[in-house]
This record gives sequence, C-alpha cells and structure tokens, in this order.
Amino acid sequence: MKILVTGGSGYLGTHVRRFFHADDFSRRSGRDVLRGEDVKVVADYDAVIHLAAYLDKDPEGAELSFQTNVEGTANILRNLRPNAIFIYASTKDVYGANASAYSVVPETCATDYCGQTALEWSKLIGERYVEYYARRRNLRACIFRMSTVYARPSEGNEPSFVTHYVESVKHRVPIRVPLSGQPVRDILHVEDFSHACQAFIDSSLASGLYNLGGGKENAASLREIVERIGSMIQVAPTIVDDQTLPHPIPVNYVSDLSRIREQLGWQPVIGVEQGLRSLL
Repeated sequence: MKILVTGGSGYLGTHVRRFFHADDFSRRSGRDVLRGEDVKVVADYDAVIHLAAYLDKDPEGAELSFQTNVEGTANILRNLRPNAIFIYASTKDVYGANASAYSVVPETCATDYCGQTALEWSKLIGERYVEYYARRRNLRACIFRMSTVYARPSEGNEPSFVTHYVESVKHRVPIRVPLSGQPVRDILHVEDFSHACQAFIDSSLASGLYNLGGGKENAASLREIVERIGSMIQVAPTIVDDQTLPHPIPVNYVSDLSRIREQLGWQPVIGVEQGLRSLL
C-alpha cells in the first residue's frame, strides 16, 4: 500500500512516516496544502494520513488557521481517488469547556462553541469537510480527536509538553506549570497513534470518529509526569507554579476509548513508564 503523510516532517509526522515507510507532503519537502498543483499528487496514493496543520491559538493566527486547516484539508480531499483512505488528525480541544462535564470524555460530548480558538474551530470545520467529501467521493475516512500524543524530539519541531518536560528535567531547567501542576492529561506514545492509524486502514469500516489518547490507564497530572521523569534519571526537577500561564480547558481531560476498542480492536500498549523511558 502506498501511503502519504502530510506534515510528514513535523514533530509527530516524522515518526508516523517512518512507521509506515510513507512519503512526505510538507513545506520542507517543497509541497503546500494550499497550492492546487502540489495537492494533485495525493491521487497517486492509497492512503493519506493528514497531520499538516497550522497550530497557532493566537487570535492573530485565525485567518491562517482557517485557510490551512479548512481549505487545505478540503484540497487534499478533493484530489483523492475514489476508495482511498483518509485519516484526519483532529483534536480533543474541539470539545472546549464542554468536556468539563465528564471524568472520561466520550465522542458524544458537545462541540458547541464555548470560547474555542480559531485553531479548534477550524479543526471542527475540517471534520465536516471530511464527512462530506468521504460520502461524495466514496472515500474511507477516519477522524481522530487526539489527546496529547508525544514522541522523541526532532530537529526544527516544537515538541509536546511531555517531551518538553523530559528535556527540561534532563538539562535541569525549571519547569513552569499552571495550577501547581494539578491538571490531568492522558498521554499517548506516537507508536500507539501509528498503530491506531493501521487499525483503521486494516479494518473494513467505511468511516469512524474516535477519541484517541492514553485513556484512564495512561492519565497523570502534570506534576506526576515531571516527578516520574526526575525519578527515572535521579534528578530532582524544579517545578515552578506560574500563575501567569493560562489554565488548561478543561483542567482535566481523559479520553474514553470504548468506541475505538470496540470498533477497531485498538488500545494503547505503551504505558507511561515505558513511553517516558523511550524519550530518555
């Protein structure tokens, strides 16, 4: 099977591309999702894993968020050949504060507007484009609303907070956290993410919408993650409670993995301990 990863030179894309021995579609490879001639190449592929996105939450980045994350996604979808597979990396943040109503967040959580930034809203609109073109063009399409996916650092890429914490502890750099580090996140190793993509590719399902994270088994507070890293390398981390940092919304987020377990037979296999060690 011939697979393309958009954003395949990015923080996660670098690892996903290697996992699948896939080709790269990114600005670093000279291709842009907003250029019509560039996007025509996707017709040559059996599957596209769409990670390319503009990830700035600043209001000044709103226009580029909508251009890249909505129109760029539509450009890819319009050029896929019938029966191709399309995997769309959305985000848990489409739920915004609505997720606060759940201890474990299901896909049925509301996505009504409650202050989400243009980034989250553009990702949600992108989901609608996926659903529309999948039916119009007879595509197999999967949407992953991703929690924190982490990987080893790669050159020129902004890491997730997990990787940032590991590097900071290693180099004895103080780590700034909000709310004394109490916010909880379920974290997922990039290899498990790649296996989730493979599970949909190998399935017979025409479509799917899944929350994708580490689940309850791989949930921890920010402080617990930092302290666990320090314990592994016998370094006492310096944690700074920074009141100027924005509070995560929601404060605690853990993915409900029931649907993806039932429909794709997938579940994380790399636990927090093993995953952090892989970064070290």
